[in-house]
Amino acid sequence: MQWNEADYPMRFVLEIPTEGDTAAFAEALAKLAQPGTVLALDGDLGAGKTRFAQAFAAAIGVRGIVNSPTYTIIKEYEGSRFPFYHMDVYRLSLEEADELGLDEYFHGEGVTLVEWASIIASILPPERLHIRIETTGPESRRISCLPVGQEYERWCRLLELRQVEEEEPTA
Repeated sequence: MQWNEADYPMRFVLEIPTEGDTAAFAEALAKLAQPGTVLALDGDLGAGKTRFAQAFAAAIGVRGIVNSPTYTIIKEYEGSRFPFYHMDVYRLSLEEADELGLDEYFHGEGVTLVEWASIIASILPPERLHIRIETTGPESRRISCLPVGQEYERWCRLLELRQVEEEEPTA
C-alpha cells in the first residue's frame, strides 16, 4: 500500500538489519505507549507486520500467543499495562470498517495497532503513528514512521530515528 507522502509533513526512517531488530524497535515504541495510542501499520505480505505486533504486545505485558486477526478483524488482549487491540482490516472495505465502530477502540483505554491501516486512513483518529515496513533483504527491513500529531513526532525524535525530506529509493 502506498501513502500520499504529501499528507505527512515529516517522515522518519530506520534501517533494520534483522528480525530481532524489528522486535527491538516494537519494544522501544511500546515503552512510549499509553492509553489511546494508535499505530497504523502497513507493508507488503510477509514484511513483518504481525511479528512487529507480537513484539509490541509482549512489551506491554500481553501473555500468550498473538497472531494476525485476518479473519476475526479484531482481537482484544489484556496486557499488564493496558489492553491491546489488534486489528487487521485487509479484508474490509472502508464502509464496512466505518460500520464496525472502530473509533471506540481508537479512543478507548488501550493501545490499538491496525494492520493494513491505509485501507481505512480516512477514519483513523487525527493523531496516530503510521508505520510502513518494507522488505529490503531476507531479514532486513526499512521502517518509515509518519507521525501525525506532536506526541508521535516527539516519539520519533526520542527514538533518534533519521528524519528524511524526500522519498528515498529502496534497495
